[in-house]
Amino acid sequence: MYKLIAIDVDDTLLTDELTVTDGTRRAMEAAIAAGVTVTLATGRMFASAQQIARQIELNVPIITYQGALVKTLLDGQVLYERNVPTDAALALHEYCVKHGLHLQLYVDDELYGTEDNDRIKAYSRLSNIPYRIEPDFDKLITKPLNKMLIIDDPARLDAIALELAPLIGDRVHITKSKAHYLEFMHKEGTKGHALRFMAEHLGCSMEQTIAMGDAWNDREMIQAAGLGVAMANAIDALKEIADYVTLSNNEEGVRHVIEKFILEPAKQH
Repeated sequence: MYKLIAIDVDDTLLTDELTVTDGTRRAMEAAIAAGVTVTLATGRMFASAQQIARQIELNVPIITYQGALVKTLLDGQVLYERNVPTDAALALHEYCVKHGLHLQLYVDDELYGTEDNDRIKAYSRLSNIPYRIEPDFDKLITKPLNKMLIIDDPARLDAIALELAPLIGDRVHITKSKAHYLEFMHKEGTKGHALRFMAEHLGCSMEQTIAMGDAWNDREMIQAAGLGVAMANAIDALKEIADYVTLSNNEEGVRHVIEKFILEPAKQH
């Protein structure tokens, strides 16, 4: 019997309209009533994920910043945190300045950019989070950073990721949450690490966990979970390593998994 479900937010739990359907919400409530812990696992900031979790009234620790921060929803207790190593943060910042790249920093759950441009505006709208402009990142770069993020053309980001791997890849986890977002966290700031932490925290085995996602940043958690689920709208590389492919985010794929693997088996017992 599954005890823990970790659900990615964008393009997984949320429809393309950025809502949670009533059917999905009811399925999650039924799973919780059956004694299952339901949590979110997102690349979003805690402040942004918190808004989504409030929509579905989850009072649990949630996995944010790709796994770099696990924090309880209502009282804001930090259970697990990993920050980008300062030497790697400095090297990445220098690289971005040299190549004229748009870099965002996350300090104390606040979003920072060096200039007020379309990229940070679009990111702010999508995550429903305000942002701050600090032209001099030297003031922030040595502070604890849960995440650093470059926004650019997808193909350019793929090339950048290859260039940065030998420079800082030994110290940071590099992943993509969307085609045009390249993200940098601590090596142990992955959804897979956070899922293992959560399972241990709750006293359940990894076999008793389900993880659902759609993008490459979900890979570590899909591989770590007892049942790794890819959405129908997931990238092909994720579907190939998943144990199960469900319906899309617009067809209540999350609800389908909860009903099939949790609620129906519970009825039969």
